[in-house]
Amino acid sequence: RFSGTFVGNTESTSPPAAATSPPAVAAATLPTVPTIPVVPTIAGVPNTVAESVLNPNEVKPPASGTRKARVLYDYEAADSTELALLADEMITVYSLPGMDPDWLIGERGNQKGKVPVTYLELLS
Repeated sequence: RFSGTFVGNTESTSPPAAATSPPAVAAATLPTVPTIPVVPTIAGVPNTVAESVLNPNEVKPPASGTRKARVLYDYEAADSTELALLADEMITVYSLPGMDPDWLIGERGNQKGKVPVTYLELLS
């Protein structure tokens, strides 16, 4: 059994008086901090304007630097900027300045598009 006597906290539970709180600081006295714009990125994808507006059909191959490549595996193009590939076919490939190094521009006849390097065997 409990006794009929209750011993409780005798201190006040009201908030502290305004005199004990720190003085308010006017917003005008705070130093201004310059903000830096944040640009969202995806890991592994370069954040360049050239990459985002690259349309392989409008790109001219370089005068030198094109190579022949044999396709190792079938590849289904994810969008209209990519070139679908069939295993064992031969294509011409080249790189463009500012382009992701994991991709090349591939040409087959009058078709052109980005192709993943890992699907190719580059020939001399």
